[in-house]
Amino acid sequence: MPPRVYIRPPQATDARLYSEAVVRSADHLRPWNPVEPDGLPDLLRRQGPTLRTFMIFDREDDGLVGRVNVANIVRARFRNGALGYDSYLPYAGTGRMTEGLRLVVTRCFAPVPEGLGLHRLEINVQPENSRSLALAKRLGFRHEGFSPRMLYLNDAWRDHERFALTAEEWPPAPSGTSVTSDAV
Repeated sequence: MPPRVYIRPPQATDARLYSEAVVRSADHLRPWNPVEPDGLPDLLRRQGPTLRTFMIFDREDDGLVGRVNVANIVRARFRNGALGYDSYLPYAGTGRMTEGLRLVVTRCFAPVPEGLGLHRLEINVQPENSRSLALAKRLGFRHEGFSPRMLYLNDAWRDHERFALTAEEWPPAPSGTSVTSDAV
């Protein structure tokens, strides 16, 4: 089955599409993350060596499926990054976010300059977020532990379950899956 999604870095021209997706998905996002429909310009300004963002788009209608941040990127001997993601309606629950996240993980583990050249990725998920927990497990991330009061979100310190995966554990992308040729 051909991939239903593609990924690319965000662009300033995505602002309207991004804002509409976040507003449409506000109730879906609010329990887990801040809802910031006008946050794309700030996100674009913060892109650099320690933060890379990928947008996931539906191939059929070019709708915005989700956004993935690869944050807290550390190089040298650690070569680690932390994945954070939001899925947007009406695509949430269709498997497209899983497909897109597979492309992002593959890009993260690919050598520079095509990829980010990372060795290890982490995902931290609030224990009550069953969909994100299932997504981390579906992608093969292993549970590493529990981090109490890890992140300050929505006016409170939130506990998180910690998952990780190394490049050696990552299978190659399934046959027929492609990563766009846009620059990382």
